[in-house]
Amino acid sequence: MSPRPARPEEPERPARDVALVTGAAGGIGAAVVRSMAAQGYDVAAIDRREPALRTLVTEVEHDGRRAAYHGVDVGDGEAVEDVVSKVERDLGPITAVANVAGVLHYGATAKFPTEHWHELFAVNALGVFNVCRAVSARMVSRGRGGIVTVGSDAASVPRTAMAAYAASKAAATQFTLCFGLEMAPHGIRCNVVSPGSTDTPMRSRLWGEGATADAPSPNGVNLTDFRVGIPLGRVADPQDVADAVTFLLSDRARHITLHDLRVDGGAGLGA
Repeated sequence: MSPRPARPEEPERPARDVALVTGAAGGIGAAVVRSMAAQGYDVAAIDRREPALRTLVTEVEHDGRRAAYHGVDVGDGEAVEDVVSKVERDLGPITAVANVAGVLHYGATAKFPTEHWHELFAVNALGVFNVCRAVSARMVSRGRGGIVTVGSDAASVPRTAMAAYAASKAAATQFTLCFGLEMAPHGIRCNVVSPGSTDTPMRSRLWGEGATADAPSPNGVNLTDFRVGIPLGRVADPQDVADAVTFLLSDRARHITLHDLRVDGGAGLGA
């Protein structure tokens, strides 16, 4: 009987795991920060909205974890590279990344402002590229790491008046999966979490202030319409998405890569 082949040694773990979370100031991003901290990570929270970041980091530190915040536009590649260097200097080697930063502009293509198209791609797609490029060389040298990009079910399910947003999220999704092919030989896993309609401040701005489930919003959007096509009959909470992100970044998902996990209540019918 031939001897059993030796199992490859896993890279040595750092003393403390460090997670970098973009879009951390609210909604899904803030939920991911709290979840990663609860799992024992030190967390670097990244966003353009520094006051909200400051409050969140204070909360995380109060719970006993190290945390830092950096106000940065993820569409600025040089700024992202600088922040990644600072995070590794101050907190330690980054072992997990959650690309959550995103913007949403909604409207028919015929009248869609060109500047909104550019902003969608600068944040939703270029931002993912910038962050992944900045952390990849460092992760490769250490032979381990996990990256999750928060996409959208709109990347694969056509939505009225969502063409530009859907295109930007499709770009981010496909980039992450292709990037994962490059990173897999180095022990780095890259996955996507694609939420459906989620009750976040970004989505609330689309619905409009004062919207309820039983009446059209000031923007003319009926919230019930967002539930009709969801088999589970509810709009997601940010924590529903954060739980999926945290799982894919954990050792429990160590054999999962190049996966697009839908957190949409079944709205995409498994597509």
